[in-house]
Amino acid sequence: MMDQILIIDDDKELCALIEQSVLEEGIRVDCCYHGRSGLQKLKENEYQLVILDVMMPGSDGFETLGQIRRESSLPILMLTAKNDSASKVRGLRAGADDYLTKPFDMDELIARIGALIRRYTRFDRKGGQPQTLDFEGLTIDFDSHSIRVADGEHVLPPKEFDLLLFLAENQGKIRTKQQIYENVWGEEYVYDDSNIMAVISRLRKKMEKDPGSPRYIQTVKGVGYRFNKEV
Repeated sequence: MMDQILIIDDDKELCALIEQSVLEEGIRVDCCYHGRSGLQKLKENEYQLVILDVMMPGSDGFETLGQIRRESSLPILMLTAKNDSASKVRGLRAGADDYLTKPFDMDELIARIGALIRRYTRFDRKGGQPQTLDFEGLTIDFDSHSIRVADGEHVLPPKEFDLLLFLAENQGKIRTKQQIYENVWGEEYVYDDSNIMAVISRLRKKMEKDPGSPRYIQTVKGVGYRFNKEV
């Protein structure tokens, strides 16, 4: 079955261009030109990805993003205006998985689409709970709470395992320090990052060939952390 994506953007010419490009990659496209019709399409069809523009008349991209996230964990790629860093951060914190600034290179868009669909397919657990998560050079084992890397196996303490699993299950998504703390520690975030930093430092020493240049858990300066979507 072909993958299918939904584009919600009022720029009809851009929608047509994206549709033509991704069809060549074997991906079907539906286009909607405002948030309300996009939300209706999501109720009617099954998609593997949503491409969502920030600036739209009526319900803007952020409002539409919030409504999608209340119902779905579908990957969402947001399109933002050039140099609009505030929108990028706002979108990522509100649940977007990735973003591109307009104008963008079509090859880069196609690469981002492919990566997001692969991640979503990997972690969609409708078929049952996996016993391990496998990445390039890293296996996370649920039963033993351990990781396997090139230099052997490491059994992880609970907080290290829980934090790693939280990031890995959201591969490619930026997770803020508040999101990490509230999900892993189960407590209200009080703007003390020392616990998170300490656990990530310990994980990197066990996981990484070069902890100073991490491959798996990446720091997103000023926002939080992300599990590398390329592994």
